[in-house]
Amino acid sequence: MDDSSREGNMADVSTMGVRERASEQQRARVVPALTLVSHAMAHRVGERLLLEPLVLGREVALSRNLPDFQRPGTSLGLPLADPFLSRKPLVFSPASEEGLRLNPGEGSTVSIAGMPLSGPWEFTREEVAAGIPLELAGRVVVLLHLADLSLAEMGDTLGMVGVGAGVQRVRRHIEQVADLNVPVLVRGETGSGKELIARAIHQRSKRRDKAFISVNLGAIPKELAAAELFGAHKGAYTGSTRDREGFFRAAHEGTLFLDEVGEAPPEVQVMLLRVLETGEIYPVGAHTPVLTDVRLIAATDAQLEDRIQDGRFKAPLLHRLSGYDLRVPPLRERREDIGLLFHHFAREVLEELGETWRLKPEDPSAEPWLPASLASQLVRYAWPGNIRQLRNLSRQLIIGSRGHPRLRLDPRLEQDLEAETMVRPGRPAVLSPMPTPEPKTPARRKASDVAEGELLSALRACAWDLKATADRLGIPRSSIYDLIDKSPHLRTAGDLSVEELTRCYRECGGDLEAMARRLEVSKRALGRRIKELGLGAQDA
Repeated sequence: MDDSSREGNMADVSTMGVRERASEQQRARVVPALTLVSHAMAHRVGERLLLEPLVLGREVALSRNLPDFQRPGTSLGLPLADPFLSRKPLVFSPASEEGLRLNPGEGSTVSIAGMPLSGPWEFTREEVAAGIPLELAGRVVVLLHLADLSLAEMGDTLGMVGVGAGVQRVRRHIEQVADLNVPVLVRGETGSGKELIARAIHQRSKRRDKAFISVNLGAIPKELAAAELFGAHKGAYTGSTRDREGFFRAAHEGTLFLDEVGEAPPEVQVMLLRVLETGEIYPVGAHTPVLTDVRLIAATDAQLEDRIQDGRFKAPLLHRLSGYDLRVPPLRERREDIGLLFHHFAREVLEELGETWRLKPEDPSAEPWLPASLASQLVRYAWPGNIRQLRNLSRQLIIGSRGHPRLRLDPRLEQDLEAETMVRPGRPAVLSPMPTPEPKTPARRKASDVAEGELLSALRACAWDLKATADRLGIPRSSIYDLIDKSPHLRTAGDLSVEELTRCYRECGGDLEAMARRLEVSKRALGRRIKELGLGAQDA
């Protein structure tokens, strides 16, 4: 073998090593973690222990005295320190196929869903991703889950409670779009906090000193919706005895939040499209347009794409509304935040009752105010009503437990919680990830019918996943590449310079999803380009 061949083989080996290390670094950003859900010292709820050694093939021992749990974003921490927990540790260790193994040994009793573990137990990565509440000695509850280390804790919580990956991503999206003047479409299930997101965007926008007007289109009679939104002249319709300003003019130079935008009547959809395109509104009964300057944030819990297929929603309006598409995760995808949210709502109710002392115990050996079995039930519940349902249930629990030293479930509430508990048949201990419904594929159409704006909107909504974008638009995947090539405003990962890629990689901390959003290229192609350049090794 000549020197050139030998050097070539060594280069190939080196490149393979770089790619493998880059892949390992990316995987290491998501690690198993334990988050406190219930503890005798209620102020400690939300503290976390990262099980990073498991990713490196090492064990983690957990006992009363070690290791320390920390609040995300801080450097100081404390051990569990419950005097009823054993000093003998229970041990977490790596298992096959990226799962993990829990061995209680002679340490504290570990129960899941009220069932004690009689010996070692293995959890798959999917089970850990869904979240597993572990009851320790019948007193402390920790949630075993996955934590994303690439999502650094922000100093400003933006008025939102929680430290999990889902709420951190939402905060990042708000920071990215708040100071721009583009319309935002907030998607999420009912009760997931969409109006809170809209208010956070407004408060961090250039319009923060102007009005924020919130309107629920689903609560306005359809025959009055146009007049309520755009105003009306006196006598324009039966019962109109005076001029009506309308919400758009009331929000002039500020922000208008339209909740349940999917419920807008067809004539209102046409008027919304016009104001988004021209900034002009026509009050009902008027013949002269009125200019208005409003930042529009819309929200929906409906699949607007399905409504477009059914003829109930106009496709051009969806494209205009989704200048930036933001998804709010349901509560079942934020299980590490359930303890924090429950105690947040509990504090509000206890302040009304004058009993906030219940959340400030000084004796670590006292019985926890939130019993371990109840805390575990809260985490295992499916929460179809999301945060709104959790707030209502916390109020019901606390008021119903007045005069008692601890919270207790009445039979009706207990039956409700058990009815929607997420468990895997045959695995009584473990939560089952909620199935994600498959999106409906639109009817096939010609690629030439897809405008550049519609293509860009679909790419952003699908996080630059080209297959998902093709399905969303109802065209072959190969046509997506043709459309991108023909557009003077779109590019591929291959068009990016090494300098731009390197700079973006460092600024995003190697987060591939964040890079794809910023550079607006295919995430898969971007990943291949990063591996080819060995950026992970250079950055390290």
